[in-house]
Amino acid sequence: MVFLSRPNLLQPKRPLFVGILANTMLSTVPGLSGAGPNPMGSLLVPVLDAELIWQGVITSSDATPNTPTGCPTPASITRAVLNLAGLSPLFINAGLVHRPTVPVLDLQGKAGEDPRYRPAVPDAVRLYEEGIRVGKLLSAYDLLVIGECVPGGTTTALCVLRMLGYDARVSSASVKNPESMKEEVYNEVVNRIGKRISHPLEIIKETGDPMIAVCVGLSKGFPGKVFLAGGTQMLAVAAVIQALGNPMPEVVTTTYVRDDPHASCDKTAQEIDVPITYVDPGFGDLGHSGLVRYCIGEVKEGMGCGGAMMLGNLLGYNPEEITKSIVSFVTGYSP
Repeated sequence: MVFLSRPNLLQPKRPLFVGILANTMLSTVPGLSGAGPNPMGSLLVPVLDAELIWQGVITSSDATPNTPTGCPTPASITRAVLNLAGLSPLFINAGLVHRPTVPVLDLQGKAGEDPRYRPAVPDAVRLYEEGIRVGKLLSAYDLLVIGECVPGGTTTALCVLRMLGYDARVSSASVKNPESMKEEVYNEVVNRIGKRISHPLEIIKETGDPMIAVCVGLSKGFPGKVFLAGGTQMLAVAAVIQALGNPMPEVVTTTYVRDDPHASCDKTAQEIDVPITYVDPGFGDLGHSGLVRYCIGEVKEGMGCGGAMMLGNLLGYNPEEITKSIVSFVTGYSP
């Protein structure tokens, strides 16, 4: 097993893991998002994920960090690795329906609207500019690993990528990707807009979500090394960055996204010309019945878990130490 597809000699001295939290109302469309216990429950997922990563336990709800099939959520993985490395994350509220229960940097954004009916992120330009300011504020760090939690975000990513001219297909947290539903959403968005949009920030405004706007700005404002930690959602961020002519970061995700037959992760990364690193944690060999479900296409990635595992490795922890920490946490968790 090769843990990192692109061996990286980077040895950060002052890294920071950033989790950008946001909602899009697309996650409330039945069957479109695999996050949460039900469509409306998907809106609470970013808050609960942040809570789990920050304090190691969910206390504001009786929810458990497992899918109904017993598959540990990506936030569990991120928590385990950050805890192993002794790192505290920074969470950014880009636009949530529910108030966060842990400390966050609040950009006073609103949850993303349904782009089929109205502009998705009316204040996209402001959020982009706020992201730039935050990036500059974090200049004391030498590396940012930026993760995200946006249920329904693969569909907004599809819209953004397509509007930028990429014939992309996006992944899903579900084993059965609701591809036809996502295509229907995109077609309805195009019908609403009725014209070709060329400016990248206007594309976010009409079709994206708050995370994309903030993340693009954050990457521009930060003077050090940036890894966008996530699958096809972060490819949408990279595509916007490329279209704006801003300095290109790198992307890091799991092999489970790369190997998703319903997505075009590697192809799209090559078309954008963004360097991408794949993390293979070998969840099929750890003897955990929940983690092995990643290998059959459940969840795959989220909350920056691929980036967290890469960061742990860059800080000197070997793959065995990283996976041992993950198994220990997901096995010992109790609500």
